Amino acid sequence: MSLFKNIFSKDKKETLDKGLEKSKTSFFGKLSKAVAGKSKVDDEVLDNLEEVLVTSDVGVNTTLKIIERIEVRVSRDKYMGTEELNKILREEIAGLLSETHVGEDADFSLPATHKPHVIMVVGVNGVGKTTTIGKLAKQFKDKGLKVVLGAGDTFRAAAIDQLEVWANRVEVPIVKQKMGSDPASVAFDTLNSAVADDADVVLIDTAGRLHNKVNLMNELTKVKRVMQKVVPDAPHEVLLVLDGSTGQNAFEQAKEFTKATEVTSLAVTKLDGTAKGGVVIGISDQFQIPVKYIGVGEGIEDLQVFNKYEFVDSFFNI
Repeated sequence: MSLFKNIFSKDKKETLDKGLEKSKTSFFGKLSKAVAGKSKVDDEVLDNLEEVLVTSDVGVNTTLKIIERIEVRVSRDKYMGTEELNKILREEIAGLLSETHVGEDADFSLPATHKPHVIMVVGVNGVGKTTTIGKLAKQFKDKGLKVVLGAGDTFRAAAIDQLEVWANRVEVPIVKQKMGSDPASVAFDTLNSAVADDADVVLIDTAGRLHNKVNLMNELTKVKRVMQKVVPDAPHEVLLVLDGSTGQNAFEQAKEFTKATEVTSLAVTKLDGTAKGGVVIGISDQFQIPVKYIGVGEGIEDLQVFNKYEFVDSFFNI
C-alpha cells in the first residue's frame, strides 16, 4: 500500500518493532481467538474484533470507527476471508490516522520561525516527563542545536535533581532554584538565560499535579504569562507526556490536561514494557492533537518521532 513507505532507518525500525513486541503479541493472540474456526469475516467476527480492539486499549470511539470502515469493505467486497483481516486492519487504521494530523516527520526538527523555540512540558508525576525532556535535549543537541533546560517542577526536590542529572549527562545548561520556589520565576530566569546565550530551544519542566485542576490551570497560565515577558509568543509548544503502559488512564490524563491548558502535542512513553500499545492509535485519533514522540525503550536513543505509518506497519507486521 502506498501509505507504507520506508521512512525510518533500519536501526530505528528494528527498535520500534522490538518496542511494540508485547503489544503485538497480545493483540494477535486475541485476534487469532476471535477468528478461530471462521473463514469469512461476518457479524460474529466483527463483534469479536470490536472486543479485541477495545481490550487492546484502542478506545471505544476509535474502535467503532475502525469497525465501521471494515464493515464498508465487507459489504463492498461481498466475501472477505479472515486471512485478509490483518492486512485490512493495517490499511484502515493507517487510513483513519491519516485523516487526523500530519505526522510523517522522521527526525527531531523544529520550526525555524522563532528563536528560541520554547517547549513547556506537562504531565503527571511518574509518566516519564523528566526522562523525556532529557532524551529530547540529547536529540536536539545532536542536531547541533543549543539547548537550555528549566527545572520548573519546584514542588519535588527529586524532580530538580533528576533534571540536573540529565543536564549533566547531555551536557546542556540548566536553570534551577531551590525547592518551593515559584515555577514562573524559574521559567522567567530560564528564558532570560536562553535569550542571552542565543539558545535554539528551551525545555521547561512543570509540576505534575492533577489533584486540583483549578490550581494546575492557574499555575500553568501564570508560567505562560511570565514567559511572554521575555519571549512574547512563548511557549511555542505545550507537550503533554503520557504513560502508555497505563492504557485507558492515559486517555483520562489527556482529557484532564487538555481542559487545564492548551496542549499542542503529545509524547507517549513506556510502550516497550506494556501490551497496551494500542492506546497510541486511540489517543492519536481521539484528541486531534499530534502524537509527536513515542518511547519504545529505556535507551537515550529510544525516544522516537512518532510516524503513524511506521507505527501501524510495525504493529501489524507479523
